[in-house]
Amino acid sequence: MASFNKVILLGNVTRDPELRYIANGTAVTDIGLAVNDRRKTATGEWVEETTFVDVTLWGRTAEIAGEYVTKGSPLLIDGRLKLDTWEKDGKKNSKLRVVCDRMQLLGGRSGEGRSGDAPRSKARPASAGRSAPAQAGGDEFDQGGGYDIGGPSESSSYQSGGGGGDDDIPF
Repeated sequence: MASFNKVILLGNVTRDPELRYIANGTAVTDIGLAVNDRRKTATGEWVEETTFVDVTLWGRTAEIAGEYVTKGSPLLIDGRLKLDTWEKDGKKNSKLRVVCDRMQLLGGRSGEGRSGDAPRSKARPASAGRSAPAQAGGDEFDQGGGYDIGGPSESSSYQSGGGGGDDDIPF
């Protein structure tokens, strides 16, 4: 039987990431992501519902998150579900989390009043603009803030127009 395990989330970071390194030197960080949903009830009322998701980032993606992501930063996460199970005091516990394969920082360039763009640990030169990697996990950065799940071959048709803005997205 075939199986498929893919998660795509867009939300805001609930706490500052704490970057750490495991024994073999691999970077890892855990973040919380708040994902909001707005729906209409049977009575016609609008209800806001927030889901809190734990996300684990590894390697270079974890390092980028540790440097550029702060509480409140909007993020797009592409990953997979993983069930952790453990036993404590004779009681079996489990927790579902997302392991991040790719991350996209969202928001404008620094100086536009949006969070999540300026590095926390060091000042970026004014001439650098957005020279630091804004996306981790294998795709090229799109200046329009877009996220190409299909890979570079599909993205070239709408990114080649120069701007890469929302008007160029084919859907």
